[in-house]
Amino acid sequence: QVQLVESGGGLVQAGGSLRLSCAASGRMLAINNMGWYRQAPGKEREMVAIITRGAITNYADSVKGRFTISRDNTKNTVYLQIDSLKPEDTAVYYCYANYKSTWFMSYDAWGQGTQVTVSS
Repeated sequence: QVQLVESGGGLVQAGGSLRLSCAASGRMLAINNMGWYRQAPGKEREMVAIITRGAITNYADSVKGRFTISRDNTKNTVYLQIDSLKPEDTAVYYCYANYKSTWFMSYDAWGQGTQVTVSS
């Protein structure tokens, strides 16, 4: 089983920046996609950014140009640099990873979530 541990959330003023980190640990052969989702109060969880093992990225339209996802495959870690924060970015941010437990089986793992709060 794989565990994802996030860090880096907090309270910031609008226009500020944060850097979220998520480290994966546990038994796995390899990690495929990694990414970040978020869930604001009263809303459904939504994809923020995804990065493949080969560093191909995909972003939600609402964060393009402000958020940057990256990963370090040697550390099984994914990062999310968040710039020009807006109050509407306030949410719990969840780390995600799709990993191979065997060469034929893949599973999804989720972190416990880290709160990002943006004050206006």
